[in-house]
Amino acid sequence: MNLENTCYIVGAASLDGVRLSPRPGDYVIAADGGYRSLKARGIEPDFVMGDFDSLGYRPDHPNVETHPVMKDDTDLGLAVRWALAHGYRRLVMAGALDQTIASLQTLRGLTDAGAQGWLIGCGWVVTAVQNGTLTFPAGMAGTVSVFSSGDAARGVTLRGLLYEITDAELRCAMPLGVSNSFTGAAATVRVTDGTVYVLWQGDALPDGLEVRHGAD
Repeated sequence: MNLENTCYIVGAASLDGVRLSPRPGDYVIAADGGYRSLKARGIEPDFVMGDFDSLGYRPDHPNVETHPVMKDDTDLGLAVRWALAHGYRRLVMAGALDQTIASLQTLRGLTDAGAQGWLIGCGWVVTAVQNGTLTFPAGMAGTVSVFSSGDAARGVTLRGLLYEITDAELRCAMPLGVSNSFTGAAATVRVTDGTVYVLWQGDALPDGLEVRHGAD
């Protein structure tokens, strides 16, 4: 199981406003049209997969996996399944927010599988926290929102943000956690029972971001 390195999965949507910085030991997957976006950035993917309806051709690459257009999963979903099967538990997905609902469901599926995923695109970063705590480093600025990913998320506590709450219940039918703000202090989002999506303005993962699962 690969707990240290990150698997980057890049989809077909625009990477404008996204910073990608794979480190030595990280793995980069191009999902269909993500191949074109990566090549434009001068990043050579380690693996290319998809049905290639967006790209329009099968890439000349040593590691290519072709799937039929008619299938029961998105190219992003196929790449996520591959990464999980190969032991990755830290996944960053970019160029995928054009299929927002599908991408969020994929993010939730990662969390259910015991992995941690992030979506990056359109000036935002999104992650899911399940029965755990997300800690932001000091110095963050901009808007941050917290939403229940299911019917209800209980024991939600926000600290270090402009609007703080303690042991609250967030429900999918009432967006209580929308449009909060960083204050510059270190901040935490904690949920004790359920899963929340956390969205904030950004183009990459900040140094010092930490996710802990389970009770403190």
